[in-house]
Amino acid sequence: MAGHSKFANIRHRKAAQDKKRSGAFTKLIREVLVAAKQGLPDPNMNARLRAAIQAARKANVPKDRIEAAIKKASGGDSENYDEVRYEGYGPGGIAVIVESLTDNRNRTAADVRSLFSKSGGSLGESGSVSFMFERVGRIVYNSDVSSADAMFEAALEAGADNCESGDNEHEITCAIDALDAVRDALTEKFGDPEIARLDWKPQNTVPTDAELAGKIFRLIEALEENDDVQYVAANYDISDEVAAALEG
Repeated sequence: MAGHSKFANIRHRKAAQDKKRSGAFTKLIREVLVAAKQGLPDPNMNARLRAAIQAARKANVPKDRIEAAIKKASGGDSENYDEVRYEGYGPGGIAVIVESLTDNRNRTAADVRSLFSKSGGSLGESGSVSFMFERVGRIVYNSDVSSADAMFEAALEAGADNCESGDNEHEITCAIDALDAVRDALTEKFGDPEIARLDWKPQNTVPTDAELAGKIFRLIEALEENDDVQYVAANYDISDEVAAALEG
């Protein structure tokens, strides 16, 4: 279950991007709305809603906004959002998956296609790159909540498939149908995780130099800034040396 993680996207810019995402209240509230509308408004009976509320709280979304979103969704008068996944190739031929929640498919598709084109990449058909990834449950804790050994043992006992610990975080992966059980078991021991969601794990990664990594980051950042885009995954790898050069 142990080993060096090649999974997390853009690890060296994680702090800056997490801070940017933490201010994206609109996206977090949108996920709460969709989760509450598609299932029961009670987070104890709705795993997706429970995860959405947890993510919103981690980002310091006001409690009254979260509650208002759930009430609006359960009342049936909230906006209708479609879950749409886009797939394509970015700079250097890397595979990119874009998950969105949109109330206008044509607008979002046009925006995503334009961003791919501007980066030198291209938007593909559904299924054009997702076969290069494995769908998994992913849970992340800050490294200071536990030792690597304790997290490893807890993750194993909870039913996880893998636990990789580094200087800054513990990353646990599991089968998609085990995510709720693993998250709940770890939450009982260590508190709420930083991340707990279904994710796309690349089966193979593409090495990048500083120039290519810069182009990839610009594409992903542009995608993440789009109001309809909830999440972006890509199958590139960046070495510690390249990361240090970019940070310098």
